[in-house]
Amino acid sequence: MGCVSFPVLGPGCAAFVLVSLFCLWFPSSAYDPLDPNGYITIRWDIMSWTPDGYVATVTVFNFQKYRHIQAPGWSLGWTWAKKEVIWSIMGAETTEQGDCSKFKGNVPHCCKKNPTVVDLLPGTPYNQQIANCCKGGVITSLLQDPANAASAFQVSVGASGTSNKTVKLPKNITLNTPGPGYTCSSAQIVLPTRFFSSDRRRVTQALMTWNVTCTYSQFLAQKTPTCCVSLSSFYNDTVVPCPTCSCGCQTNSSSCVEPNSPHLASVVSGQNGANPLIQCTNHMCPVRIHWHVKLNYQLYWRVKVTITNFNYASNYSQWNLVVQHPNFDNLTQLFSFNYQSLTPYASTNDTAMLWGVKFYNDFLMEAGPLGNVQSELLFQKDSSFTLEKGWAFPRRVYFNGDNCVMPPPDAYPSLPNASPRGFSSSSYLVLVLLAALVLQCRQP
Repeated sequence: MGCVSFPVLGPGCAAFVLVSLFCLWFPSSAYDPLDPNGYITIRWDIMSWTPDGYVATVTVFNFQKYRHIQAPGWSLGWTWAKKEVIWSIMGAETTEQGDCSKFKGNVPHCCKKNPTVVDLLPGTPYNQQIANCCKGGVITSLLQDPANAASAFQVSVGASGTSNKTVKLPKNITLNTPGPGYTCSSAQIVLPTRFFSSDRRRVTQALMTWNVTCTYSQFLAQKTPTCCVSLSSFYNDTVVPCPTCSCGCQTNSSSCVEPNSPHLASVVSGQNGANPLIQCTNHMCPVRIHWHVKLNYQLYWRVKVTITNFNYASNYSQWNLVVQHPNFDNLTQLFSFNYQSLTPYASTNDTAMLWGVKFYNDFLMEAGPLGNVQSELLFQKDSSFTLEKGWAFPRRVYFNGDNCVMPPPDAYPSLPNASPRGFSSSSYLVLVLLAALVLQCRQP
C-alpha cells in the first residue's frame, strides 16, 4: 500500500471515508506536487499501409520537468490484440524473436505475442537509425535538455489490419526504466499528428495516431528510498547526519563494503553496475545531499550544497537536484550549478531545480575521492529571514526525481541560547570594534 487511511478534520466521518477510499483506489499514487503535469507520452503514428499491415513511428516523449531515464535505459512492452508480427524495426530492437517457425522465406524480426523493445546503442550504423534513436534508452528531463527529451523508433507490423477500421490497438503497455515505476494507461486514438516540412510551407499528417500516458510512482520504482539529506551550520558545531537506516540497514544488506577494505578493488571490478554496491554507512543510501548554512552577512546569506555518491557500482550522468525553500525567490548568485525555477504553485517561487554544468560537473562519479559535486548559493534576505527553528534548511529535496529522506525537524542545528534573532557575522564584527573603542576611550 502506498498510503494509509487517516482521520481528517471535518464534519462527521465523510472526510475519513473519502480518504480511505482514495487509498484503496490509488494505492501507489503517482501525483507529484512539485511537477503536477509531469508524465511520459508514447505516441504511435501510422505513416503508411502495407499489404498485410502498416509502418508506424513510435515516439517516447518525456514531459517531466526533472525526472529522466538514465542508463541502461527504457524498455517498452505490449501485448498484440491479434496475431501481429514485427517484420522489421529501425532505431530499436526486440529482446527476443520468438517462434517464427511457421514463416518460410522472409522471417519476421519478432513473432512474440508480447514483444519487448529496447533502444539501440550510440554508434549504430546510419542505415539502422532514424531521428531521435540510438541513445541507449537514455532520455533527459524536459527542463534539463529538451532537445534530448524524446526517443523514437520505426516498426513495420504485419498480420494486422490495413485500415483505420481494422487496426487493433496494442494492449497492456509497460514502460520499464529499466525497472518498474511507471504505470501506463490503455492506448487511446487521438487526432492524427501533423508534420511540417523543413521550410514550414507544407503540412502532412499521420494516417492514424494513438497515445499512451505513463505516470511515475516512487513506491513502485523501489522498495526503499535512494537518497538522504544531512545538515550543518556555521552557528552550531553539530552536524546532523542522515537518519539511521534511511535507505536500509547494514544488518539486512548484502551489498555493503567498507571504504578501507583491502578487498574493495576486487569487489568493485566484479560488479556490472546492475546491482548497487553501497559503502557501509549509518544511512545506507546511494546518494547523500549535505546542506550547510555557511555564512550570514548583513543583507545576504550563503549555503554550500554537496552531493556525494556512496555507490561503488554506478555513476550518475546528467544528475539533477530539486530543492524547496521559501527564499529561492531571492536567489542572487549560483556557483558551478545550473538553476531553473519550477514554481509549482503559480506565483510562489520556492522550488528550484539544480544540475551540473555540461562537461564540468554534470557527471557524478562512483563512490570515492571524486564521487561528489558541490556548489554555493547566495540568497538575499527578505522579511521572513531567520536562523531560528530550522528556517534556513530545505523543506524537501529530490535527487533524480526521487524524494530524499530528511532528518526530523527537532534534530536541526539550533541557535545558541544567547544568540539574538538573525545575528550576523558582520554585526558581531561591529560589536567587537565598538567594545575596543570604548576600552580605548576609558584609558587615561
